[in-house]
Amino acid sequence: MRLPLVLFLIAPLIEIASFIIVGRAIGVLPTLALIVLSAVAGVALLRFQGAGILRRLQSEARQGLDPGRELVHAALLVVAAFFLIVPGFFGDIIGILLFIPYVRDFAWRLIKPRIVVRSAGFADGGFRPGKPTGENVVDLGDDEYRREPNPNSPWRDPRIGRD
Repeated sequence: MRLPLVLFLIAPLIEIASFIIVGRAIGVLPTLALIVLSAVAGVALLRFQGAGILRRLQSEARQGLDPGRELVHAALLVVAAFFLIVPGFFGDIIGILLFIPYVRDFAWRLIKPRIVVRSAGFADGGFRPGKPTGENVVDLGDDEYRREPNPNSPWRDPRIGRD
């Protein structure tokens, strides 16, 4: 828990230092132009790569395959675009690396053992309802619940049902 906090506190200092170093090397206006260019590139890459990820997600869902990998890729693309859009050269480097599919696959291999995907199931373009299982699932029959409003409910709006 401490590592993310330390990174969160150190990252702005690294970004400020990178602005100073790059600004001294190439000048203020080119540095500002690079910052704006990286933000535009982040938005463009997100649109281009994001559409491809969505197509692959739909394809895997139609085939009934595990969409976990594509979901992680999509999440990492959003993180990569965020790093490119937010000003800073260190974040831009991380963002560019996350746009590389091999880096995302490496992240997927690290994350995969910790992810469990549960779904009722999509296959052949249709939805197959499944029976939920697990200790946290309560499966009620039709005779075990009712849909009428409870007049004693604490969430009931007192303005409704007045004469």
